[in-house]
Amino acid sequence: MKVLLTAPYENAKALKELEGLFDEVVYRSWKPHGRAYNPEELSALIQETGVDALISEHDEITADVLRANPELKFVGICRGTPSNIDLAVATELGIPVFNTPARNAQAVAEMFIANVITLMRNTIPGINWLEGKNWGEGAHTSYLQFKGNELAGKRVGMVGFGAVGQHIARMLVNFPCEIYYFDPYYTDENTDFKKVELDELFAECDVVGIHLPVTNETKGMIDKKYLSLMKPEAIFVNTARATVVNREDLLDIIENGKIRGAVLDVFYNEPPDEIDYKMILNKNVLATPHIAGATHEVEDHHAFIMNNNLREFFINGNKSIKQLVNKAVLDKTTIQ
Repeated sequence: MKVLLTAPYENAKALKELEGLFDEVVYRSWKPHGRAYNPEELSALIQETGVDALISEHDEITADVLRANPELKFVGICRGTPSNIDLAVATELGIPVFNTPARNAQAVAEMFIANVITLMRNTIPGINWLEGKNWGEGAHTSYLQFKGNELAGKRVGMVGFGAVGQHIARMLVNFPCEIYYFDPYYTDENTDFKKVELDELFAECDVVGIHLPVTNETKGMIDKKYLSLMKPEAIFVNTARATVVNREDLLDIIENGKIRGAVLDVFYNEPPDEIDYKMILNKNVLATPHIAGATHEVEDHHAFIMNNNLREFFINGNKSIKQLVNKAVLDKTTIQ
């Protein structure tokens, strides 16, 4: 089998491992190209290289691309959610689709915790004050002005308890923090964490984190019904997807000081529009440009996860591995 690889595989060990699984791997990463391949470019590349399968990351694998290449033996998507492929058409054509769940869970979990602490400890205002040469004769001026709070001892709620939420929970349990979560599809019992309904989570938690993909079920799911339940000293965090939250309702509680603040890494429009910037520029918001999952190690993770998926399916004959997403994604909506 000849495979076209457009996802980054810069880890030499991972690339060699993949090459050992197939007859030939044609490596054409999108990164030197400067952007993901559009449908026309991708179809042309598949035809030009004469491959039997595709491993992608961000390329647009539309229905047209799949119908033009119905003989593909599989498509691998090096992402936690295979949102850049038309899964319905792939399934219709009998093309197995693999993804790499949890590839960025560690990266997002670390940034979630780091940015919550940064906001709680007033770190950025303190840095700006220091760089502005505002330190006068009073030795305790900064100590009094920027005194913050510890994350330890707080209740942290996870809306969606998939790989990212679970990573954060395992890291925070040792602070210690009390972990609440809402996820009707997560059925494992773990007495370290408390499963609750959404209204209880928003009302009781000091930090509320959103960990949802965009589906028909989740789009706009977090609105004023829940946001209005938050404590005045609570912090809202979204490192997942912006459109699962009603942004007008979120903007209202931020601008009117109904919560302590927010940590945001995702926005309705990227680049942001005027409404997004109202949140980004608010003094009680710590905003980053969709980089929670942007680490060099994430590319290593997705390469080894994909290799393992393909080895299990094609070499070891495990046809029911969780990462074969066609049936699971089409049959039910998960908020993990």
